[in-house]
Amino acid sequence: MATAKNLMILGTGSDVGKSILVAGLCRILKQDGYRVAPFKAQNMALNSFITPEGGEMGRAQVVQAEAAGIEPHVDMNPILLKPTSNVGSQVILHGKVLGNFTAAEYYQKKSDLVTQVMESYRRLEAQYQVLVLEGAGSAAEINLKDKDLVNFSMAERVKAPVLLVADIDRGGVFASIVGHMELFTPAERDLVKGLIINKFRGDPSLLLSGVEFLETRTGKPVLGLVHYFTDIHIPEEDSVALDLKMRAPKERPQEQVRVGVIRLPHISNYTDFDSLEQEPSVSLTYFTAPEQVFDMDLVILPGSKNTLNDLHYLQNQGIAEAIISFHAKGGTVVGICGGYQMLGRKVLDPLGVESDLQELAGLGLLDMETELLGEKVTTQVKARLLWSELADPEEEVRGYEIHMGQSRVIGPSTPLLEIVERNGKPVQVKDGLISSDGRVWGSYLHGLFDNDGLRHRLISRLMSVDYVELTKERLGSFRRWKEEQYDKLASHLRNHLDMDRIYQIIGIAGHHK
Repeated sequence: MATAKNLMILGTGSDVGKSILVAGLCRILKQDGYRVAPFKAQNMALNSFITPEGGEMGRAQVVQAEAAGIEPHVDMNPILLKPTSNVGSQVILHGKVLGNFTAAEYYQKKSDLVTQVMESYRRLEAQYQVLVLEGAGSAAEINLKDKDLVNFSMAERVKAPVLLVADIDRGGVFASIVGHMELFTPAERDLVKGLIINKFRGDPSLLLSGVEFLETRTGKPVLGLVHYFTDIHIPEEDSVALDLKMRAPKERPQEQVRVGVIRLPHISNYTDFDSLEQEPSVSLTYFTAPEQVFDMDLVILPGSKNTLNDLHYLQNQGIAEAIISFHAKGGTVVGICGGYQMLGRKVLDPLGVESDLQELAGLGLLDMETELLGEKVTTQVKARLLWSELADPEEEVRGYEIHMGQSRVIGPSTPLLEIVERNGKPVQVKDGLISSDGRVWGSYLHGLFDNDGLRHRLISRLMSVDYVELTKERLGSFRRWKEEQYDKLASHLRNHLDMDRIYQIIGIAGHHK
């Protein structure tokens, strides 16, 4: 049986562009006729996704699978670590919760985890022609090398040629590349087949002497000087990327709707709002100051990996009080998953599932209370909205659930939607609530705003503009927009990478028929 060719992208640090490069290479290989899939043995992120089989995996590999034109599968990210504190994480193995572990407890399981990782890799290897692997953080963390599952240990296990990526925008790129090569073992250096300098700005001719130095000093070719871009939008999951979003200057034409997402300490799945961020009629901001609440037309409480601690944070910072006042003055408030739980009267965690806090009063804007349970719900769903203000009842709404809480209605209320299918099986389950004034609503469903009809009607309602006129002039399909971004990324990388050399390194022809 033929096995897939492979290529691994390692980096000199976090946020140097590994995930984006893997996505772009997957798109190029797809365009050139190859069956290609991404792979990352271990990912640490609070942004996750539910596959059609109900398995949980990191969003970065979902994006890469979309770029490759294939359905995401947990084998592409067999281990997902979701930090619950500074020292511990929830461990997701093959899409299901293994448990909560400290770093020391987790590393004791390494030998068994290697076996699980390789099972996933071998299954993908049998299905695809090329696998593009991604490492994590810096590939030269010498204090973690004996515990490594995802960088050179993975490359060595599957004999993957490595391209080392560095970010010139943060400075010190030459020292970073040379320093990394010095710290690699001889066997690791042999696996490195080329260097990529990412996020370059300015005149490339000014870097020629630096490129020559790197090639002479390391003995490795520089295969690309990838220029910095701002006009291509690929979802990112790293908290560093979210912090950059918060610092980016905001310019807002008067006719835009102002949407503010609260930057919770344990925010999860902030990719829920990418579709809103790309709407020409929306100015989307992530914020932490209570006074900023009153600058918004819509305030969103996002998902959280630690709902009670983040609710406690909102109360201590004065944000909870500001949200209540904002609603009283006519503002609209939406909660997704953990944010939805916070909108109720109280949240309980008697089993200590997420926190040492056992009970906290919620914001009291919805008539329900939530208890966190030991079992996690992970489903892909189809639903219909019961509130005609947001969508035609005949329109299908898609999303996915990732939560360990169960919410119970404790007063007169209106459900937001009815789930009609979970993981491909028909059901009839009410989800979410909406307040009597229509200005507070919430749901457990991630990906709600990716549904074009719902998103467009929400914007038209906030702008007091006719929905038909708005969609005719301003808005489009988020799915089609994403496909355009992957194609633009592929074109950008073709312009700045030596793809002929990269194909030679992989061991395949430039175009496959």
